[in-house]
Amino acid sequence: MATEEIFSLLYQDLRRLAHARLRRNEPLTLLDTTSLVHETFLRVLKSSPVDVSESPRFMAYAAQVMRSIIVDELRQRHAARRGGDSPRVPLDSAAEGVVSGEEEVLRVTEALDELAKVDERLVKIVEMRYFGGFTEEEIGHALGLTERTVRRDWQKARLLLSLALQ
Repeated sequence: MATEEIFSLLYQDLRRLAHARLRRNEPLTLLDTTSLVHETFLRVLKSSPVDVSESPRFMAYAAQVMRSIIVDELRQRHAARRGGDSPRVPLDSAAEGVVSGEEEVLRVTEALDELAKVDERLVKIVEMRYFGGFTEEEIGHALGLTERTVRRDWQKARLLLSLALQ
């Protein structure tokens, strides 16, 4: 089945996923649900072919792409604050302008990048569970794991991320 067909069949599910993702990051991004779904579609089309024959696998991949779109936007906005046409601001007042939520999202992203070096599966579970709102059963089905394994990996990932974020 072609990517375009899968997108059209799962469009409403993708909108729910995008809405849930944006709700968590509402004050941090200028994206809306429709633009996030459409940007996801464009990135999936540009990427190398991905086996998305099953909808849970496709939704897992879409959740990962949505996360990267949001993080890319935050990084771009964060980088724009550091230079360009921005007026010079004294060092003691520069930190006041940084939104703590953006910093937190970027720190979590960096921690997930580090976690990916240790165990890529843990990152997929975090993306699907935390960012995508998938249940343990849905994650297990998408990744070919038992619910018990997903539950253990979720606990392990949370522990490793909390240590990385300290």
